[in-house]
Amino acid sequence: MKRLKFTIGILVFVLILSMLSGCKGDLDKGKVNDTSPDIEDADVVEEYGISIAKDTVSFVDGRGEEVTIAKHPKRVIVLFNSLLDIWMRNGGDIVGRIEESVGQDPIPGIEDAELVGKLGTFSLEKIIALNPDLVILMSTQKSQMELVPSFEQNNIPYMALEYHVKEDYFKLARLFSALNDREDLYKENVLDVRNKIDEIIEKAPKDKEYKALLMMASAKSVTARDSGSTVGQMLKDLNVKNIADDSNDALSAKNFSIEKILEEDPDFIFVQTTGSDMDKVIERMKEDVESNPAWSTLSAVKEDRYIILPKDLYMFKPNHRYAEAYEGLAKILYPEIFE
Repeated sequence: MKRLKFTIGILVFVLILSMLSGCKGDLDKGKVNDTSPDIEDADVVEEYGISIAKDTVSFVDGRGEEVTIAKHPKRVIVLFNSLLDIWMRNGGDIVGRIEESVGQDPIPGIEDAELVGKLGTFSLEKIIALNPDLVILMSTQKSQMELVPSFEQNNIPYMALEYHVKEDYFKLARLFSALNDREDLYKENVLDVRNKIDEIIEKAPKDKEYKALLMMASAKSVTARDSGSTVGQMLKDLNVKNIADDSNDALSAKNFSIEKILEEDPDFIFVQTTGSDMDKVIERMKEDVESNPAWSTLSAVKEDRYIILPKDLYMFKPNHRYAEAYEGLAKILYPEIFE
């Protein structure tokens, strides 16, 4: 009997030790939890170099400065129409804007906003009088950046943004959709567009080795563009060699060497046009390019691969229609694959 009581006592002692050990483990777990990030920190999302928190969005702007903007701005002024288009398509609203650009698709929802100037010329008085809680401008536009000291003096929040290639578009659309808390529009204008572009690039053949000349034509001049331009980047993504890239500046925004074009004899010639008077643009192309007898000997011209690109898709900066623009080029280059 004594032995039985002793055995039971040992078992009870071991059980108590086990329970105490479990409690200590729970306490230790509680200590670990105490050192973990709080809920707000845990909810910060990082995308495209943008930190998206519950009430704010932080990013490095076009000047290289760290900027934090409160979500849901209500009184917004946008001083660049390509930015305005992205802003409106990602849930934004405005109280002020500039005159619309010639040839640009109409931007819905901006009709009631007050005009504060046009590209390159702004009324600071009108901007301040609208009492904005955010002004969106381009960091590469000198006339817009000259307004910054006045914004700072009047405690007006602003974003100075950079916008060149498609990665910039994706970042801007992510930034704007985050500021307006519109994840549905982020999916529509960034994720879906990007996925479609990636699919097109993936399908583009890598063994064709096509060469192309990319021209920019206006009523005043005809020049060439390399792979650093918006359409130039698209052609490069679609595995096309741009003959301006290795031309030693014989083909550039300043020079247009017919001799170099004849030497390279590109498979395709693509033309971007700028300006409102297409008749004058066509006339300039005839005088500067097509009047040369050697022009008609080019393979691209003889084989009907001398193509004027639609302005609405190929003249403006990367936007929500960029997948459509990629597909348009892919169908011209590789009709056997992109029907």
